Amino acid sequence: MSFSPLIKQLIENLQCLPGVGPKSAQRMALHLLERDRDRCRQLATTLREAADTVSRCDQCRTLTEQSLCDICSSARRDEALLCIVETPADVIAIEQAGGYRGKYFVLLGHLSPIDGIGPEDLGIDALVKRVEKRGVSEVILATNPTVEGEATAYFIIEQLRSSGVPVSRIAHGVPLGGELEFVDGGTLVHAFSGRTTVTESP
Repeated sequence: MSFSPLIKQLIENLQCLPGVGPKSAQRMALHLLERDRDRCRQLATTLREAADTVSRCDQCRTLTEQSLCDICSSARRDEALLCIVETPADVIAIEQAGGYRGKYFVLLGHLSPIDGIGPEDLGIDALVKRVEKRGVSEVILATNPTVEGEATAYFIIEQLRSSGVPVSRIAHGVPLGGELEFVDGGTLVHAFSGRTTVTESP
């Protein structure tokens, strides 16, 4: 027995979500249609409204319904600190961790020549202009510790070199509570290269 064309289409469309394969999509589709028609309609309405309404913040490029997101429009945030991240999810992670009171610039990706993603797709020109014209005193690079993330960070450092603004990189290393024998080699290399001095030599 095969599914009807509309159910097939629903299953196929659900597979666009990260981590959702054919079986998971099938379970989701059947659950919505068999047991929760009201939630199915609500989901469809919310998806359409979000697709039509949510866009990029004019200043930091994160996703928002307003021209400026809540962080960019807040007078309590430190305009002089600018943290550069790859995705809106990274902003949420940093905000949930607490402790950072500056503002953000969201690249919405990383440099990837294979995928055709270059500096213009990441808004690098807009980033440089913001650093030079908005009184930024420190740029904090928080791109992911991947090959692409490191290449993106290095490129940004080079682009900001002439601005004279200090650029720092968040530390990557052994997680709190982690045991060395279970930490991968790449993380250990980052931990050693990013080590800090505890005591000075006599």
